[in-house]
Amino acid sequence: MKARIVTLIAATLSCASFASTAQAADPYGNWTRPSTGTQVNFYNCGGRLCGKIIGVKDQARKNTIGTVIMKGAAKSGDNVWKGDLLDVESGKTYSGVVTLKSANALSLEGCVAMVLCKRETWVK
Repeated sequence: MKARIVTLIAATLSCASFASTAQAADPYGNWTRPSTGTQVNFYNCGGRLCGKIIGVKDQARKNTIGTVIMKGAAKSGDNVWKGDLLDVESGKTYSGVVTLKSANALSLEGCVAMVLCKRETWVK
């Protein structure tokens, strides 16, 4: 009986540890947009989420390296951050949402007037 209780406690602690790890997930690090090969570094900026272009596959886009595409997105739910998102091609800023799907995939969505939205999955 005592062994069962110890096993049950150990299993419970293991599950609790896994749950807190899952909730502590964040999108920080380098991510690649498969469709263009653009690489963005998402980082913590004053407790919020920022993102900067750090690499491009298409050398015609090399002038965008160093451009901050997301400044100060606020966490709005489990694995979700909302803030302004710069489209470097048009120079326009849209409402953006970053959703961490897994340790190796995140979704980046930009919307105009909450009607026209474009979403793309990025990979680590």
